[in-house]
Amino acid sequence: MYKGKARAYTNIALIKYWGKKDAQLILPMNNSLSLTLDAFYTETSVTFSPEYTQDTFTLDNDKQDEKATAKVSRFLDLARKKAGISYYANVESQNFVPTAAGLASSASGLAALAKACNDALQLGLSDKELSQLARRGSGSACRSIFGGFVEWEKGYSDDTSFAQVIPSDAWENELAMIFILINDQKKDVSSRDGMQRTVETSSFYDAWLDAAATDLQTAKQAIAKKDFAALGEVTEANGLKMHATTLAATPPFTYWSPESLRAMNCVRTIRQAGLPCYFTMDAGPNVKVLCQKKDVPAILDKLKQEFSPEQLTSASAGKGAVSLEMEVSK
Repeated sequence: MYKGKARAYTNIALIKYWGKKDAQLILPMNNSLSLTLDAFYTETSVTFSPEYTQDTFTLDNDKQDEKATAKVSRFLDLARKKAGISYYANVESQNFVPTAAGLASSASGLAALAKACNDALQLGLSDKELSQLARRGSGSACRSIFGGFVEWEKGYSDDTSFAQVIPSDAWENELAMIFILINDQKKDVSSRDGMQRTVETSSFYDAWLDAAATDLQTAKQAIAKKDFAALGEVTEANGLKMHATTLAATPPFTYWSPESLRAMNCVRTIRQAGLPCYFTMDAGPNVKVLCQKKDVPAILDKLKQEFSPEQLTSASAGKGAVSLEMEVSK
């Protein structure tokens, strides 16, 4: 019997990943850049045993259906192949983040599972190799292996697509992100389906790829110079461009809700009043606000005039995936 348990934190992309050039290997169409945060995370344990007759997957104390378990099994097959074993496994995962609501629960979940498998099976993977493995479960999971600012190199093969830390002299510790939780329910169009529809049908997609490459360089320069305004501006602009591609898809769709628009306008109003802050959104209605840690109390006070305290959560920079326990018995 082989057991491992790990925790991984969610990451929020400042420069978005949107579109795959290889769906099986999960190779992205463009590089992306994220900030790992400490507020939301997933803890996952995995047990491989010769006594099990099938893979089982429990999420937030609910046994998952065949479709969800099959996805986990495909990922477990990658770990089993590396270890040279065929044991079935039991996976138990607890999300301290709403699932499938645009808060990157798949990133933290698959990063935690990758780390737990590495520990349980004593694979001895480097962080780079662990990032490559996590990517095969969920693209953005490769970034949650690391803390702070992280760039996912798109690559052109399984071995060349991985995430790595962007040196920043710990500048990320001066930054924060406030989450405005508009809706924590499961979204109508999944990230996977929305991404594929956009790549295949959006007339804006080629322009998005060109802009994303330029935005990435702008963001990296801003991090190198510790220029918060420049980083915030490109973060906000890049997120808007990504969402514009969905409106030009066939059929068109959007992850925005009326409350999302209200939140974005609220952030603009706060910024115009002299508090620097910038919004971004992933594939869901919730709005994230990039700001400086010193400004969090003042920005929260402003947001509480429009949203309930239960809708607001602040986060600081988080660390990479960590092992919680490991046990190997035969």
